Amino acid sequence: MRKSMIEVAIGFVPVFLVFLAYIGVNIVPIIIVLIMLAALFAVAKSRGGIAVGALQGRNRKKKGIDKLTFEEIGGQESAKQELREALDFLVRHDDIKNFGIRPIKGILLTGPPGTGKTLLAKAAAQYTDAVFVTASGSEFVEMYVGVGAGRIRDLFKDARTRAVKEKKENAVIFIDEIDVIGGKREGGQQREYDQTLNQLLTEMDGMYSSETPRILLVAATNRKEMLDSALLRPGRFDRHIQVDLPDKKGRRHILELHAKNKPLAQNVSLDKVAEETYGFSGAQLESVMNEAAIYAMRDHQTEINQNYLSLAIDKVMMGEKTDRESTEEEKRRVAVHELGHAVAAEVVSPGSVNQVVLSPRGRALGYVRHNPQEEKYLYTKGYLEGQIMVTLAGAAAEEIYYGGRSTGSSNDFEQALNIVHTMLTSGMTSLGIVNMDMVTKEVLMKENALILDELFSRTKQLLMDHSAVFDQSLDILLSEERLSGEQFRCQFRDSITLPA
Repeated sequence: MRKSMIEVAIGFVPVFLVFLAYIGVNIVPIIIVLIMLAALFAVAKSRGGIAVGALQGRNRKKKGIDKLTFEEIGGQESAKQELREALDFLVRHDDIKNFGIRPIKGILLTGPPGTGKTLLAKAAAQYTDAVFVTASGSEFVEMYVGVGAGRIRDLFKDARTRAVKEKKENAVIFIDEIDVIGGKREGGQQREYDQTLNQLLTEMDGMYSSETPRILLVAATNRKEMLDSALLRPGRFDRHIQVDLPDKKGRRHILELHAKNKPLAQNVSLDKVAEETYGFSGAQLESVMNEAAIYAMRDHQTEINQNYLSLAIDKVMMGEKTDRESTEEEKRRVAVHELGHAVAAEVVSPGSVNQVVLSPRGRALGYVRHNPQEEKYLYTKGYLEGQIMVTLAGAAAEEIYYGGRSTGSSNDFEQALNIVHTMLTSGMTSLGIVNMDMVTKEVLMKENALILDELFSRTKQLLMDHSAVFDQSLDILLSEERLSGEQFRCQFRDSITLPA
């Protein structure tokens, strides 16, 4: 309809101008005005400045959204169960009306990137048999005043219109990265972001002005602490669901889902892969399966074996192997650095070293691969100090063998400082239980230095106590460029007795 109207206008305007010229009217100013309006319209549309255009863009996107169920999402059992319970307020609306329960207006999904927040929102729409309208927080950010607020209005209007058109009683609106528009408002400033947030709050307040269609707003963010308190209060986002990194059982489930369309060899153990991918998100696990398939195809194999999965884990963790050529001196220094990590890790946690590798991968010139350990959710002071010693061991080994450090320790020091920060906030230092906002930078720097200097000295002493193991392992690593965990532990057994 709109297209035909545009075509009629295109045909009518020239004829009308010719008529005006024929009767003696000066049409030059009219032509200039028309050209300026056309140029303004084209620029505004290309920059997304017209809310209707943005709405049409969303309509185009919606056609490609695939249906998804909770069973097709790996892991996140706790988050899925909590989300189902919240969605039941839409599904069982008659029951909640009898109990006088106010319907839930919003659900906020928070958690690290790649954990499946968007997938959960899609499954929510399928679970409630609802219209699913999606948008990103960046779609509402524009230099033109009032455009963001207009797009919020269009988003809710679009959800209601589609629900009526498709004869659905429910509509789910999903806004990804809501922290872009839902950030804390600063007093005294009339920012465009604030106007957009104000409009979102207004729409949520009037969400149930009519019985149907019922609208549920689902939003996702990685930075919940940045959101405005007015957005987080009950009556707007009534449920805050944490979507964490999957545990071992969840990782196994995710791997199984992504392995369905891949030819795995019979000896492949997904349990082993799940153990070795501690701390991986769902997106990273999908990438592991995909990279393993690429390795198999590259070698012209018909099946994906365990070795390809192991290589894929290394690639996702560290990056692709590089052709970087190192000098013999640099190669030896990297070997000393990585063996420092390995020796400290084996002493702090016996049996933890899987392999020590001297080949460049990603930005690393070498790396230590660790065996899977028991998943921990609570950490003691002794455990954290041990982890700091492992991170400092590379620099300590360089000091022992070369008398100084290199730039290769910068990432290690960053990890060590993060662990020290955890100790400070947990009351595990000489400062005791403190409010971090009330402690000066000078005091924190002094405490940091005190902890790290003491642990660095202990780490150097630990490495010197195991110098025989270090020297023997160094010769093997330099000649073979790879030292397996079993080979490494053999050096320990030859020199000392490992604790049971």
